[in-house]
Amino acid sequence: MRIPANLAIILMLPTLAVQFCGAASPRSPHGTRADLIVVEKAKRLMTAYAKGKPIRSYRVALGASPIGPKEREGDKRTPEGAYTIDGRMKNSQYHRSLHISYPSPSDIARAKAGGFNPGGAVMIHGLKNGQGWVGSLHTSMDWTHGCIAVTDPEIEELWRIVPDGTPIHIKP
Repeated sequence: MRIPANLAIILMLPTLAVQFCGAASPRSPHGTRADLIVVEKAKRLMTAYAKGKPIRSYRVALGASPIGPKEREGDKRTPEGAYTIDGRMKNSQYHRSLHISYPSPSDIARAKAGGFNPGGAVMIHGLKNGQGWVGSLHTSMDWTHGCIAVTDPEIEELWRIVPDGTPIHIKP
C-alpha cells in the first residue's frame, strides 16, 4: 500500500516532535549501546540512555488502561517500577519484542496477598505483524494488553542497541 506524501508527513509528526523537542538524534552513535531505559507513562515517552546521556527517545503506546501500575493478569495496565530486559523474541506476533522482567518478587507478593495472578509476558514490541504500515499513528491511543509499543523500525533499532540485562525504569 502506497501512502500519499501528505499523509506520510502526518504519520511522522509524533516522531518528528520527539526528535526536535530536545530528544536525541534518531540514530544512536555508531556502536553505542543503551545501558538504561526510562519509560515515562504520563508522557508516553521512552528514552534509551548510555553513560547517563539520552541517545534516543521514542513515542510509545501503553496498556489500554494506562493509569496505575499493573496489578493482575488481564488488567491492561503497564507495570511501574524497576525491571530488566531479560530476553527477546525475534519472531514475535508483534514484529520483534524485548521481554521485561515483570513480575518482580514484590509484584508477585502483592498479587498473592490480593488473591490473584500478577500476569506476565510484558514486552517492548513493534506493531502487530502485517500492521507495520500504521507507523507512528499507533501512538494516538493506548492499545496493548500492558506492553510498551513502538513502530517496527524503532523495535529494530532497540533490538540492536539494548542488550539483555539492561535496566528499565517504568515511571507513572
